[in-house]
Amino acid sequence: MPQHIKIHVTRKTLFEDSFQQIMSFHPQDLRRRLWIIFPGEEGLDYGGVAREWFFLLSHEVLNPMYCLFEYAGKDNYCLQINPASSINPDHLKYFKFIGRFIAMALFHGKFIDTGFSLPFYKRILSKPLGLKDLESIDPEFYNSLIWIRDNNIEECGLEMYFSVDKEILGEVTTHELKPDGGNVLVTEENKEEYIRLVAEWRLSRGVEEQTQAFFDGFNEVLPQQYLQLFDAKELEVMLCGMQEIDLVDWQRNTIYRHYARSSKQILWFWQCVKEMDNEKRMRLLQFVTGTCRLPVGGFADLMGSNGPQKFCIEKVGKENWLPRSHTCFNRLDLPPYKSYEQLKEKLMFAVEETEGFGQE
Repeated sequence: MPQHIKIHVTRKTLFEDSFQQIMSFHPQDLRRRLWIIFPGEEGLDYGGVAREWFFLLSHEVLNPMYCLFEYAGKDNYCLQINPASSINPDHLKYFKFIGRFIAMALFHGKFIDTGFSLPFYKRILSKPLGLKDLESIDPEFYNSLIWIRDNNIEECGLEMYFSVDKEILGEVTTHELKPDGGNVLVTEENKEEYIRLVAEWRLSRGVEEQTQAFFDGFNEVLPQQYLQLFDAKELEVMLCGMQEIDLVDWQRNTIYRHYARSSKQILWFWQCVKEMDNEKRMRLLQFVTGTCRLPVGGFADLMGSNGPQKFCIEKVGKENWLPRSHTCFNRLDLPPYKSYEQLKEKLMFAVEETEGFGQE
């Protein structure tokens, strides 16, 4: 049995060639060493050609132009499954193929060209999704649910039912969140259930079949249980890689609220970042912005939920508080700590515990 598999692809028809061949192999064969061959460019593949193939193919298959994936929001360039993907009659076959391809990238330690939304990474890891996961992909919808949670909707005269409207390819249909939900009024008593159900719907709306097809392909190559030791942020780094962070660019494009550039807490913060290795800097960037990926233009082109949004450090809280992040606004709430040691300890603890608390 050969130790490698050969995949013959042309650059002009990269998507279709790769689809046909990957789906023709037995899934376990896709774990063998890959020998990618572009016609007229034959040579031994010591990893460089395979690396290029993963990068180029991911750019193709994840391109929103094909309607399989879409951007998570108007200012969020992470990807999620497109509810309208059924415009392509073979979309479920393609999602199974993409599942295999993404699992291959993880198995072979190769990077892809773009990244998914954090809720999608959590799905890959079989982690439960909740209301908080909405903030990174639809902050307006998230804030509306928070408002419902925190206010008396009966006093406000809001009339809502356990149903939602959804639009796919211009056609609006009503989806009931529970049996006969269109006739069940949302009240103060049952609004927590409504918020939970509507959040679950927003995170998976109309993409159950596509998601299942993706995981059918993914699990054939790399069963999800092998990834249980990782969190969503670590998985993003494993799949997308770590960019080298330019500390000068970061400092140049940071703004401050209730601190000055010369405030001792700010000087301590940058001293702490300077002492970090690149991996820890990436974790800090993820903590505050929600992603380890920087735009092509670097920190100057960081995007928030409402458009361009520079990295911001704001004085908030008391010295015994942990730093908090607001990923929609690329903002770090940094309490006025009394010493460098205290700042470093609190900051590193908050960054390492991002799955549990400290983020908004």
